[in-house]
Amino acid sequence: MELDAVAKALKELGHPTRLGVYKHLVKAGHAGLPVGKLQEELGIPGSTLSHHIAGLVSAGLLKQERDGRTLYCVPQYDMLDGVIGFLRDECCSAESMCEKQD
Repeated sequence: MELDAVAKALKELGHPTRLGVYKHLVKAGHAGLPVGKLQEELGIPGSTLSHHIAGLVSAGLLKQERDGRTLYCVPQYDMLDGVIGFLRDECCSAESMCEKQD
């Protein structure tokens, strides 16, 4: 995964509201949630929620899908796995720099 993509994802997740929205959607599962239900469950004003969703979509963490008149926010688990993998890939690869903690 590219450094710039990971940095953008972490930047978007670095805001408490966006992190809360994303965590709520990840918890909801692969089908995601309708925007209206997400707004209702989190108690976030519509324009504010739209702003935060846009940031998560631009980072590739969410995708929006329309089903009739309902707009769903769907977490992109591949992106989440990629960010986590990027952070873990070189964990302790320079073992001399990692000290055991008692």
